[in-house]
Amino acid sequence: MGSNKTVFFITGILLVILGVFMIIPYGIQLLYNEDNNSFLSSSIITVFIGILIILVNLKKDNQLNLQQAFLFSVLAWTSIALFGSLPFMLSNLKLTFSDAFFESMSGITTTGSTVISNLDTSPKSILIWRSIMQWLGGIGIIVMATTVLPLLKVGGMQLFKTDASGTEKILPKTIEVATTIISIYTILTLICSITYWSQGMNIFDSIAHSFTTLATGGFSTHNESIGFYKNPGIEISATIFIILGSIPFISYLKFIKGNKKIFLEDVQIKGFVYLLVTSILIMFLYLFINNTQHSFFDNLRISSFNVISILSGTGYVTDDFGLWGEFPLIFFLFLMFVGGCAGSTTCGIKVFRLQILVLFVKNQIKKLIYPNRIIILNYNKEKIEDSFVNSVIIFIFSYLFLFLIIAMLLSMTGLDFLSAISGAATSISNVGPGLGDMIGPNGNFSEVSNISKWILSFAMLLGRLEIFAVLVLFLPSFWRT
Repeated sequence: MGSNKTVFFITGILLVILGVFMIIPYGIQLLYNEDNNSFLSSSIITVFIGILIILVNLKKDNQLNLQQAFLFSVLAWTSIALFGSLPFMLSNLKLTFSDAFFESMSGITTTGSTVISNLDTSPKSILIWRSIMQWLGGIGIIVMATTVLPLLKVGGMQLFKTDASGTEKILPKTIEVATTIISIYTILTLICSITYWSQGMNIFDSIAHSFTTLATGGFSTHNESIGFYKNPGIEISATIFIILGSIPFISYLKFIKGNKKIFLEDVQIKGFVYLLVTSILIMFLYLFINNTQHSFFDNLRISSFNVISILSGTGYVTDDFGLWGEFPLIFFLFLMFVGGCAGSTTCGIKVFRLQILVLFVKNQIKKLIYPNRIIILNYNKEKIEDSFVNSVIIFIFSYLFLFLIIAMLLSMTGLDFLSAISGAATSISNVGPGLGDMIGPNGNFSEVSNISKWILSFAMLLGRLEIFAVLVLFLPSFWRT
């Protein structure tokens, strides 16, 4: 595989950036007179290690080949989660390493699962750090989804290549695209924060929630999540910006470059909207029939917010949907797997893969009726090859197969059936809350065993990096290449 100096060099840069961002919660510690210097210590340690890695791996050639790109993807997320856990361990919460790493991995993968039992009384610095982690994770996955993953041809992501360049141009293209994406992402976050503030949130909460809304992460500053405010205006605002975060950011780039109809013409965006509207109508009808204590508009608002939150993988909640009956549990479990659009901050299988699967099924049915007919599959006005369709089908099968394995492993650690199934689904789909009394909307993962937390952490990484980018590292042939 050759020298990996460039891989470690870039990882060192990311750690330095992470350490610099730790200064923000340190400022919050000073502002709120928190008697703790955990973030200053963590920042110094992280920056110091990052600089050491940079100095040891200085190299003029700043290119990555295919194998190194896979290695970098996993190493970057794992190292950021590792060093991001330092503030949790050094804080007044005194989380164990297992808890701290779980919380950190949940943050950087924008999952939203938490082990912190009482958010309302937790230090402000910890709350803002959780939000920052998700915000950084949102930027990271968008950049990867538009530059690195398409070149790695992970589960059909090659469909979203920004140009015809090869893997040797990953770094220059990443810098070019990332600059525009970060600008768009930051502007949307700022607008979201101002919107939250105008709807009644205090300044701290509006900033913290804007970070996790655009990242479709779901970390909140309160145990009751968005439901704490009991404010329809805040829920509507969250809904709008969650949808904006669920749209492919490459579409924003195309819109800026002159394609003003991209949001109306993109097949994936239209599929996401159709799925969203259909899911909301299904849940609304269910609540309207079975939840007579709420008005027509309240049922519409509740169903809309929770469907959008679960489908996008955000994980904000306004109500304990575990008490709605059996159907919502099954329906939300299905939505957890679907996710949003590729190239957005959302996770899950992604809408485009389900669309490709539907096209494939239709094609197979047509071949049965017209065996001699040549049928060409097109997606978004582009011809798609059989190899592409095969990669999508293999991804979906692998995704579901790994979900079952994770669920079985969790059940072996002592979790009940519902917690094991929903825990596996929410971790590999990076949603946040699970189902049931323990890890449901009104619970958290603090009572889960350490072994389960490590399994869940690995599942979060698998889901965030599109599975194969992680699994390829376990092949002996990968290291011999």
